[in-house]
Amino acid sequence: MASYREEKDTLGVVRVPENAYYGAQTQRALENSPIGDLKMPLALIRALALIKRCAAEVNERLGLLEKRISDAVAAAAGEVMEGKLDEQFVLGVFQTGSGTSTNMNLNEVIASRANELLTGRKGGKSPVHPNDHVNLGQSSNDTVPSAIHIGALTAIRRQLVPALRALHQALAAKAAEFADVRKIGRTHLQDAVPMTLGQEFSGYARQVELGIERLAATEPRLVELALGGTAVGTGVNAHPEFAAHTIAGIARETGIAFRRAGSPFEAQAARDAAVEASGALKTIAVSLIKIANDIRWLGSGPRCGLGEIFIPSLQPGSSIMPGKVNPVVPEAVLQVAAQVIGNDATITVCGQAGNFELNVMMPVLAHNLLESINLLAAAAAVFAEKCVRGISANREACAAFIERSLALSTGLVPRIGYDRAAEVAQKAYDRGQTIREVLTAEAILPKEEIDRLLDI
Repeated sequence: MASYREEKDTLGVVRVPENAYYGAQTQRALENSPIGDLKMPLALIRALALIKRCAAEVNERLGLLEKRISDAVAAAAGEVMEGKLDEQFVLGVFQTGSGTSTNMNLNEVIASRANELLTGRKGGKSPVHPNDHVNLGQSSNDTVPSAIHIGALTAIRRQLVPALRALHQALAAKAAEFADVRKIGRTHLQDAVPMTLGQEFSGYARQVELGIERLAATEPRLVELALGGTAVGTGVNAHPEFAAHTIAGIARETGIAFRRAGSPFEAQAARDAAVEASGALKTIAVSLIKIANDIRWLGSGPRCGLGEIFIPSLQPGSSIMPGKVNPVVPEAVLQVAAQVIGNDATITVCGQAGNFELNVMMPVLAHNLLESINLLAAAAAVFAEKCVRGISANREACAAFIERSLALSTGLVPRIGYDRAAEVAQKAYDRGQTIREVLTAEAILPKEEIDRLLDI
């Protein structure tokens, strides 16, 4: 049978599980916001813990915390950052819009663990108090926006960009490998003039490269942190030097040049930087849809589709049709992209919830933004490793499509004019012949010139 301890908060006494490091405020939030199973992302929790650790160290240097308190808070926050207390973060995404519940969950866990380090007993508010010590110089209203930026930019740099670079390199390598593979181009899903498979793949590689550039373009806004603004941006109850020193510590820890926001009032009331970053993520998702769909179509078959490329066979593709192998990785990528586009719509709505001095939809914004980053990173890595690197060209199919294409008549236009070239194409279509066969049969041009003109 579970055992409980009683703790007080501003609303009275509440029962908290004995094995919990969190306290009364977290328990009350847990009991009163039971909407869905989505938990707050651990990346956000760890970014908040980094803020708490740096804040404790700065507050000790500023003479606002005893060293033993600061050291215990910093040690407990470090354990949170290392994932040692993950099970203590029990609150769902759909909570108070400022993220206060999660901020207090963290404050209570850190205080409880710090007290255990100092006294051997978890819980309580002495000698370490969750508000007076762990949250000193802070408010949920400036720490949560800061943690969103820290968590998002850290994940972009450490997870998403490396995965996109790997995908770009894989696509660029295929562009080089297929540089001499001539194939038919297509516009409006109809035959167009010839090109190379390498040129086609170079377009995909450039899309991914531009996605990386779009992410980089969001950094000047994401490095701005609201920290130091406390309740509404005025910095009430924070030491004048607190923000600058704490943000400097965060920058040293992450290796990212975070800085104080140019306007704390913008940084707390608006989530425009997150909306902008989500827009870049959505654009990358749209790029991946284009690339994944093209690869699916180019590899369609094996005998009744386009079949211009071979993609790796990874698993049986049908429960009823023996021997069928589906393009599972491109299809998984398409679904990730759909999720990211949906997340962006939610983030857009969240960005509109900056009412006066505070945005009040930050938890769901944080969840969706961090999920989009993680999903795109995973999708790009799998796409590169399990699909793109294993693609090979079906040179015979590519050559056959070119020879059968009526669009080869385009190469005749400078020599015989548009109308006569169109007449040749129509005859080829009506007779079931190739352009070359019509030109040869009707002796319209010498063979050597035909070969030269059709090699476009």
